[in-house]
Amino acid sequence: MEPGKQLTIGLFGFGVVGKGLYDVLHNTATLQSTIKKICIKNADKKRSIGAENFTTDAAVLLNDDSINVIVELIDDADAAFVIVKTALQTGKAVVSANKKMIAEHFEELLALQKQYQTPFLYEASCCASMPLIRNLEEYYDNDLLQSFRGIINGSTNFILTKIFQEHLEFNKALLMAQQSGFAESNPKLDIGGFDAANKLSILLAHSFGVIAATNRFIFNGIENISLPDAGVANEKKFSIKLVANAQKLKNGKLAAFVLPQFVTESDDLYHVQNEFNGVTTESTFADKHFFKGRGAGAFPTASAVLSDISALRYNYKYEYKKIYHQTDTELTNNFYLKVFISVDDIGKINKDDFEWIEEWHNGLRYSWLVAIIHAEKLLLSDWWRADGVSLIAYPDAIQENIDYKNISKLSLQLAGVV
Repeated sequence: MEPGKQLTIGLFGFGVVGKGLYDVLHNTATLQSTIKKICIKNADKKRSIGAENFTTDAAVLLNDDSINVIVELIDDADAAFVIVKTALQTGKAVVSANKKMIAEHFEELLALQKQYQTPFLYEASCCASMPLIRNLEEYYDNDLLQSFRGIINGSTNFILTKIFQEHLEFNKALLMAQQSGFAESNPKLDIGGFDAANKLSILLAHSFGVIAATNRFIFNGIENISLPDAGVANEKKFSIKLVANAQKLKNGKLAAFVLPQFVTESDDLYHVQNEFNGVTTESTFADKHFFKGRGAGAFPTASAVLSDISALRYNYKYEYKKIYHQTDTELTNNFYLKVFISVDDIGKINKDDFEWIEEWHNGLRYSWLVAIIHAEKLLLSDWWRADGVSLIAYPDAIQENIDYKNISKLSLQLAGVV
């Protein structure tokens, strides 16, 4: 594609983001980008522009040689993959916002880009308006970046803000998120942690060169967070956020997880409210950077799509330098986590699962503890995701070396103290 070349777009999907993109491109001639045809699912639905703009046949867009860019903005991850794969194979550049599709097919999409030399951009798939992927891809060299952690799902952050600031029950806060247009069409993707996990999977590739499906790291959502949990957090002067974490360990391997987490007042993430996202990166020489922006909603997402389209005019493509040139970083679950766990029935906890327990508060209907547990045990079990169980990571949750504590515990056991 020649630098500054006119882009002729085939658009899949005409929801709030698709329509917003159409309006911007249709009214801004200087962008040198026009939408030729829009593929939709329901031809009978009343729309704000003429029927001649639409088709229900994907082949009309994919087989049109005059269309050189496909923009994919649909909910169906399986259908989206077929569209993107076909477009790349026919030499069309692609822009997508479908994080589930990208996370599930990352390796195949990577191979398609290399084989057909066609660019595939997806800034809008992670954190909407925040230019996170491009910064991770271009600014940070793999051996400099030490960690990133952040709020990467605006819907759950909106819900948690309502629980903390307005003391709403979970279901009422979720309804508000849906009414505000922040939740996915299937809210389980947000509140179950699946959306954040898909985003973390994508971000691991661009930050550390690690290609990892979501089943290779621990993740959970916020469905079981309760008002009593919020009360304990307030007593400890914490807030609760759904946080994606990726951190290089002392042995050079990478720990990664998505969990609700206690956040202190001194943490930049503490002050990220409502539908906003926030990400902190830490590198060897640049120290810490903090990114903040709207992580949900039609216009923030459309702005990221528009940025990718604009980049295509100048032949921008991801180089995946960390994947192709840095292959020594390995994902591991061989680390320990400090966690807060609350239950409605103490029988749901097996104390033998923990290395040790630091606090234990037992009540009739609400009990909680603070303990150290091995990450692999969480990955291989589901008891901590069950109804009536809430697991929240502590600040500085990763515990790398617990040998000294185990030696101390063993000494006490031998002495008959514990």
